[in-house]
Amino acid sequence: MINGKKVIVVMPAYNAEKTLEQTYREIPMDIVDDIILVNDASKDNTVQEAERLGIRHIITHPQNRGYGGNQKSCYNKALELGADIVVMLHPDYQYTPKLILAMSSIIANGLYPVVFGSRILGKGALRGGMPMYKYIANRALTLFQNILMNQKLSEYHTGYRAFSRDVLEKVNYELNNDDFIFDNEMIAQIFDAGFEIGEVTCPTKYFDEASSINLSRSIQYGLGVVGVSVGYFLKRLGWISPVIYRHKH
Repeated sequence: MINGKKVIVVMPAYNAEKTLEQTYREIPMDIVDDIILVNDASKDNTVQEAERLGIRHIITHPQNRGYGGNQKSCYNKALELGADIVVMLHPDYQYTPKLILAMSSIIANGLYPVVFGSRILGKGALRGGMPMYKYIANRALTLFQNILMNQKLSEYHTGYRAFSRDVLEKVNYELNNDDFIFDNEMIAQIFDAGFEIGEVTCPTKYFDEASSINLSRSIQYGLGVVGVSVGYFLKRLGWISPVIYRHKH
């Protein structure tokens, strides 16, 4: 706990057997109250590895639901367990668990209700091995999104995110896509609901075991991002009202 707030780490896992232990060992258990791992029909021994490490809450999808579908299960379970702060940490060790304390503290002290670990704030992205085409696409998409969404985030595409309970209860993430575009739809929902997003500099690690999407999936994702941003912009003008902005009952 931090400031009397319950901190739960959620890990959306797909074939994370080789990197799970390294990720798990760096989680600051002095402040983290619980860990949830959602196994999205992995083809390796992710579940057995999670059990060996003593992770108590393991959910397995019988069929692969996608990255967004995995997150839905993560957040639903975290809210059910009474989380005040939920940190999404990828179990592929691409993002360091050592930032959990900093990100949780920002929320626990009421500074921001959402915190992202940004790979772009510092100069570490390319040094850490981010492919040049991904770096350029990231910068271009982020500039486009900031203009259309009237924001100033350094990165919209990080997978390292922390949320207050209030945000997860108000944002209707169940309406979002089950694929990678889920992340950007959720950002649009967060801004639409009037919440602000804080950022901390996060070192970047790219290596063989770290999950990544291929070029064709990246293009598909990029087009999806453009669609979400345009939809948000048109909603601000009062021209359309996309389904994802419907409030929870």
